[in-house]
Amino acid sequence: MTAISADELSAHRFEASATAFDRALLRAASAVEAYTIARVRRRDGAQRRRALIAQDEASGARRNAEALAYAGLLPR
Repeated sequence: MTAISADELSAHRFEASATAFDRALLRAASAVEAYTIARVRRRDGAQRRRALIAQDEASGARRNAEALAYAGLLPR
């Protein structure tokens, strides 16, 4: 997972919050992760692929909710 929350930053005793550049790097890392998952999914069997798709969709939804929470917004 590539989402970093404010709690994570404070747990490591960072005084500065994440900048726009930091958030851009996290989005890029998330995109690379999604690309890698898609490549691995294509090489796997059909039943395993369906399980990975469901798992990836749940993981993506959680990442989006955590990103919204980090920005101070609650998902609907």
